[in-house]
Amino acid sequence: MPVEMGIWRIDGDTPRRLEGSTLPSESTLEEYLEHDPSLLGDRLLVVGRQVRTPHGKYIDLLAMDAEGNIHVLELKRDKTPRDVVAQVLDYGSWVSTLDRDTIIDLANEHLDVPFESAFEDVFGTSAPDELNAALQLTIVATDLDAGSERIVTYLRSFGVPVNAVFFAYLEDGDRRYLARSWLARDNESEAGSASTAKTKKGKRAEWNGRDWFVSFGAYTGGRKWEDGRKYGFVSAGGGAWYSRTLREVPIGARVNVCIPQQGYVAIGESTGPAQRFDAAHVTVEGADVALASQSLVGTYLHGGEMETDEDSEWVVPVRWFTSVPAEDAYWEKGMFANQNSACKLRQEFTLERLAKYFKIDEDED
Repeated sequence: MPVEMGIWRIDGDTPRRLEGSTLPSESTLEEYLEHDPSLLGDRLLVVGRQVRTPHGKYIDLLAMDAEGNIHVLELKRDKTPRDVVAQVLDYGSWVSTLDRDTIIDLANEHLDVPFESAFEDVFGTSAPDELNAALQLTIVATDLDAGSERIVTYLRSFGVPVNAVFFAYLEDGDRRYLARSWLARDNESEAGSASTAKTKKGKRAEWNGRDWFVSFGAYTGGRKWEDGRKYGFVSAGGGAWYSRTLREVPIGARVNVCIPQQGYVAIGESTGPAQRFDAAHVTVEGADVALASQSLVGTYLHGGEMETDEDSEWVVPVRWFTSVPAEDAYWEKGMFANQNSACKLRQEFTLERLAKYFKIDEDED
């Protein structure tokens, strides 16, 4: 049966139903959603409005969730059930082909700030490497007829990631209200629900084959950036989870070092494989020396004298192209950060800003 929304105000012990009204236009609802897409229930970043497709049609709204998945939001307006569903499916067929760069370009055309900055403003973290891994198609309506409901329900049963949301507009004296109801809950076990719609390979940023992100997580009495800067190394340890990714950094990698909650402090090139702290060697004034024999501020010990490989601090020697003290760390909203000790750095936004700030040529060696 068609979706119907009812809201009652309680006057004393008597419920009084609020009468439904009519929005001035469905474009008004589009404006509400662009201004605050959380009306749909989740945090979303609107990355396009009236987006022109290659077929001469215009998508009402394109949005992105915290995982980088794209949401196509199409208002029903006065379309017939068959037309509105066909249109949102047509839009989805095109949007599903968009790669990361195209999506970022669309977003930058729409947003007042760079995409990466806007993403961090909304979600509090940097944009993921992979965008458009999954797609959600949403029909937005101020009323939903039985025909639209039947078609959407049928498509969802075949795993099509489509849903419909109904907004009722109500007035109570000088107060106005929007009430929302979804046709199907996201946690339903249907193959087509939003939580299980990840059926296609995502669009991941290309990696240049050289740049790595390394987190130098300094802590009191332990790891100290002034040591890493002076003696030329990065390190991580205290558990296999912390050291595993650092041990994957190859010789000759360009290492971009970031101190958590502060920013980037150095760019250099790894000159050797990862080794346990007690066996690590670095280069000091042209000489190969044992790191543990140097006058270090930090301790780099986690499990006492009988440390295992998993417990140990692991060290990668680095020849710095440029470095700054921790208090001069560079950070700009939208730059890449990661909870892993090391990972491939793909984000062009960060690479471009680091190259400019630290005055690094692309072919620096």
